[in-house]
Amino acid sequence: MPKANRGHQAVVVLDFGGQYAQLIARRVRDRKVYCEIKPYWTDPGELSGYKGIIFTGGPGSVYAPEAPLCRTELFDLGIPVLGICYGAQVMAQVLGGRVGPMEAPEFGKTPTQFSGESLLFDGVPESVVWMSHNDGITAVPQGFAPSAGSAHCPIAAMEDRQRKLYAVQFHPEVAHTDHGGKMLENFLYKICACAGDWEMGSFAWDTVERLRETIGDRRVLCGLSGGVDSSVAAMLVHKAVGKNLTCIFVDHGLLRKDEGDLVEQVFKKEFDMNIIRVNAGERFLSKLQGVTDPERKRKMIGEEFIRVFEAEAAKLGKVELLCQGTIYPDVVESGSGQAAVIKSHHNVGGLPEDVGFEGIVEPLRDLFKDEVRRVGTELGIPEALVWRQPFPGPGLAVRIIGEITPERVATLQEADAIFREEVARAGLERDIGQYFAVLTGTRSVGVMGDGRSYGETVALRAVNTTDFMTADWYQMPYDVLGRASNRIVNEVPGVTRVVYDVTSKPPATIEWE
Repeated sequence: MPKANRGHQAVVVLDFGGQYAQLIARRVRDRKVYCEIKPYWTDPGELSGYKGIIFTGGPGSVYAPEAPLCRTELFDLGIPVLGICYGAQVMAQVLGGRVGPMEAPEFGKTPTQFSGESLLFDGVPESVVWMSHNDGITAVPQGFAPSAGSAHCPIAAMEDRQRKLYAVQFHPEVAHTDHGGKMLENFLYKICACAGDWEMGSFAWDTVERLRETIGDRRVLCGLSGGVDSSVAAMLVHKAVGKNLTCIFVDHGLLRKDEGDLVEQVFKKEFDMNIIRVNAGERFLSKLQGVTDPERKRKMIGEEFIRVFEAEAAKLGKVELLCQGTIYPDVVESGSGQAAVIKSHHNVGGLPEDVGFEGIVEPLRDLFKDEVRRVGTELGIPEALVWRQPFPGPGLAVRIIGEITPERVATLQEADAIFREEVARAGLERDIGQYFAVLTGTRSVGVMGDGRSYGETVALRAVNTTDFMTADWYQMPYDVLGRASNRIVNEVPGVTRVVYDVTSKPPATIEWE
């Protein structure tokens, strides 16, 4: 439990397979309490240092054969527990209550009444919560009492105040539950007695000091893309070891308009970093000539990137450590264990086994994306980079449908820049999860001046998302779409039509390829 050992009080989320595990952890951290995610089968002995435990939801039934359940000893640790949805049913099942199918399953916004005597619901009036269940608790375990109810779910919550065990059938972590944030605060502060000492300002400078001590006089190499994660990771290491860090910035010619120059300007000239910029655009585009299959594009770009990176790294002589911008969702999704500043190197990020590094520096592996941005701001990185839109590793190659040519790259760069300018002009850049332009590969007829033309179709894409696993298409104001479309058609040669993508994920993906 690394954070508690470094002086931060922590809460742990035990994941039973629900889709909101990361969202729960983020909601906890938003309330200045450090939170980690572990699998539901974690040995109770590993949880003794935490201030609280939260069970997530899950897709199954707790009474099904081989259903994911926790061990009974977990409830004897003396640590407050909050079970959510399936997690509430786990608590009931394991402790001797009953769970079964509901006569009227509940999905969506549901009016619910709460006990005024419950610490969990202190200050929470009768209001709407977000339900999503076929099963429900039909009898509470010994020592528990119901503490909330809805029209079709009389035990919408239960609690054993003596043992500080709480369970809710609904999802307090989602925005659709009116006072969900208040409930989480009550659990963290009134029940778990957390100190609320998790702040990005202190994290940033504590991390710089730890990196300085851990790295010592060893040399560090970083593959800098200019993206948020690699930029903030590089800056933390730079603040710690200065010129002992060398960044290799491979410009594959598929970045957004002026992006390569911006990265070089900020890090090399403003922050005096050791940066080697490799302008390899011609090399990448020549390899991609005639390639239209999206998976082949990705594979070829990835392999070529490694070759370029290796060639430049070989010129530097012995470098002991590799810095990567791994963040917490990467750790959770890969099933990695305890976070650490430096871990043994084992083929991370697609680099081959024989690159010769002693270890990997991953200063952001405890953080979610929004926390990374706050650290970047604390370190003084300009907003243009801190709030840079998420960008795929293969760059514009997966936003150009069909063959990639220098002309088509230039066309998309201009169209995408105009779209981003109009979003910023409308003050919407912080309101939208991700937005970009796509060169669709579809040609259509148009009227330019006194004649007919036949040119490219550009699609504009904008989505709202909390975790990028699901996303809703963003309802862009018509005037913003109108200005962007008008400018693209008039200012970008060869474009005759602009369309807007109104497909959510699922069934679509966020990117087009």
